[in-house]
Amino acid sequence: MTGIIVTTRESESRTLELEPEATLMQLICDAGVDELLALCGGVCSCGTCHVYVDAEFLPLLPPVEEDEDLILQESPARQPNSRLSCQIRLTEALQGLRVTIAPEG
Repeated sequence: MTGIIVTTRESESRTLELEPEATLMQLICDAGVDELLALCGGVCSCGTCHVYVDAEFLPLLPPVEEDEDLILQESPARQPNSRLSCQIRLTEALQGLRVTIAPEG
């Protein structure tokens, strides 16, 4: 299996084993990737778990909800493929998902 591929701000890639039903934020934090601060603990209130999702996987994700959109609007690093990793629940369909940790900001 491919797993989840996370690219850090320093362009280092790590492949993490997919854990169905966990959030992407939980997976990244549990793997010790300390660039992803996740200060609010996954309650969609801080934006410190901001990632860029590779375009091919965007259609597989649920739409951005209002709370997530409001937080992302505050980020100067927002891009069309920006998501909060706490809002991405992992499923087998996301095997091979590639994300990059967004810059702080």
